[in-house]
Amino acid sequence: MPFGFYIIMAAQFFSSLADNALLIAAIALLIQLAAPEWMTPLLKFFFTVSYVVFAAFVGAFADSMPKGRVMFITNLVKIAGCLALFFYDWLLLPGTPFYVSVLLAYGIVGLGAAAYSPAKYGILTEYLPHQKLVIANGWIEGLTVASIILGTLLGGVLISDTVSRQLLAIDVPRLETGIDTAPEAAILVIITFYAVAAVFNLYIPNTGVDHRAPSKNPLFLVHEFSHCVRLLWRDKLGQISLATTTLFWGAGATLQFIVLKWAEAALGYTLSQATVLQGIFAVGIAAGAVIAAKFIPLSRAANIVPVGIAMGLVVIVMIFVRRVEIAIPLMVLLGALAGFFVVPMNALLQHRGHILMGAGHSIAVQNFNENLSILVMLGVYAALIRLDFSIYTVIVLFGLFVAIAMALVRQRHLNNVRSGPLPAIPSDAHH
Repeated sequence: MPFGFYIIMAAQFFSSLADNALLIAAIALLIQLAAPEWMTPLLKFFFTVSYVVFAAFVGAFADSMPKGRVMFITNLVKIAGCLALFFYDWLLLPGTPFYVSVLLAYGIVGLGAAAYSPAKYGILTEYLPHQKLVIANGWIEGLTVASIILGTLLGGVLISDTVSRQLLAIDVPRLETGIDTAPEAAILVIITFYAVAAVFNLYIPNTGVDHRAPSKNPLFLVHEFSHCVRLLWRDKLGQISLATTTLFWGAGATLQFIVLKWAEAALGYTLSQATVLQGIFAVGIAAGAVIAAKFIPLSRAANIVPVGIAMGLVVIVMIFVRRVEIAIPLMVLLGALAGFFVVPMNALLQHRGHILMGAGHSIAVQNFNENLSILVMLGVYAALIRLDFSIYTVIVLFGLFVAIAMALVRQRHLNNVRSGPLPAIPSDAHH
């Protein structure tokens, strides 16, 4: 691989690491402000809303200038969101509680992330020859999982009593920092990771590609985007892979918060300790992804929908667990099922999207649907918590929903198979 590729990977790793650590710090900030429990999942809601609202435009923005510059600008937007979190009390709208400004500040970070996403995927197709793209995507998936695990653990470590006390004890002569709490200290450290990513962005090589967006007319962009959405949902294999990945990412985002609340209720864990279980779940995802990549060819990807049904049913087992010795293997199993399920489905979706409309448009459609699913499922979860539903009731409802929805998708696939030939998939097609 050329040296510039490793610069791209380093920039992505540090930015994603900071994204995952910041969520834990923001949750700790809400807890510190005594925000209602149903506000916690709304953090991810505010983060994700930009992915949906600006789905038709972020691709055009990413294509309007060199990708390294796009990534640099969007990392600066993320840093601005961190500073807004740090100075949340300055942003307070008249007559609103403190935690509203926390949600709005975290939404700024989400805006940066939404604009960053198409650039981080697009740079590889510009920079590398096509025969190296499979290896490059393997790097991206591996580093993304690593950044999720390490970022979540980093956030948990930074807000832990031991580390936060040490951070707060740092005294700079003649400088009044105004840093008094663990979340504030954590946010300041996380800003340095975004800054490191931004420095790497400056050294991403210019690929020499002509950077002109196809159109600056927002109505044209919306029309073209809606056409691509319809195209992928009407395709016999595209609709199955899009339905399952959409459901998966919505469920995954919700499960992230369910695990935190369940660890508190069932195991008596603090937020810092519960992040370890999230990390273990991500390790399971990595293991399942590796196994799927090795044993499931693209031509058989649509046949693994039953694994999604199993995942929903295994989630329900969480209500019986009260000991960490059982919780850890359960998290690994859940993660492994998730990883084994999503990798072939993702590959199938990318394959059909590339054939139907090209990789860039396909990623935009995928992002839109998956993040819309995250908004809906997190909104429902927040409503259930607001209505004082027990976390155990929520887990059962969540598990049954995932299992039933996956069963319906499987039935749809079987109906498609009976109704006529499916689109051809090359037997040697790569993930």
